[in-house]
Amino acid sequence: MPNPDPPFCNGERNMETVSPAKLKFVKLSSLAVVASWFLVAVPTAVAEETGSFTMLHSYERNYTVIEHAGGQVTGGSLTGTSTVLRSSGAPFVKGSVSTANCIVFVRMTEAGIDLEAPCTTTDADGDSLFFVSRRTAGDIQEGGGGAGHAEIVGGTGRYAGISGSCSYDTAYLPNGHTVTFPECDWKR
Repeated sequence: MPNPDPPFCNGERNMETVSPAKLKFVKLSSLAVVASWFLVAVPTAVAEETGSFTMLHSYERNYTVIEHAGGQVTGGSLTGTSTVLRSSGAPFVKGSVSTANCIVFVRMTEAGIDLEAPCTTTDADGDSLFFVSRRTAGDIQEGGGGAGHAEIVGGTGRYAGISGSCSYDTAYLPNGHTVTFPECDWKR
């Protein structure tokens, strides 16, 4: 009567019969290898979060302007609020509002504008998100504005470890008001 156990090929290509205990060991070993792959690979793949959001920053500007070396240099602050208008999900929640504060440095010459503004938004829980906005188009005069680019350079609390980039448009409104609309992609 033939042996009902399945054949197993050893390293010499000779067929031998595998005992149920040896077959069970091979199956468990294979299962252990697959399970260990899930323990290592899956958390790594899930660990990186990504998303997108759109905000509205509404500021009051407080600038000082000086004439300098054939151009103008402007420095000052933007203070106001930031509201999430659209979001792919947490940690950016549609409708959430934060305070927003920026320090602005602008150099205007015949060649154009060179603007840099580090900004911090802080939500009701005290968690902050850090941006650095840059712009080389448009101006900073009432009725003006322009398109720019911002980098998300980190944060605290729910925003810890976040980085990303944003494109934005800014409008300089009457009476010292400024609005900015960043559209951002982020990762952690």
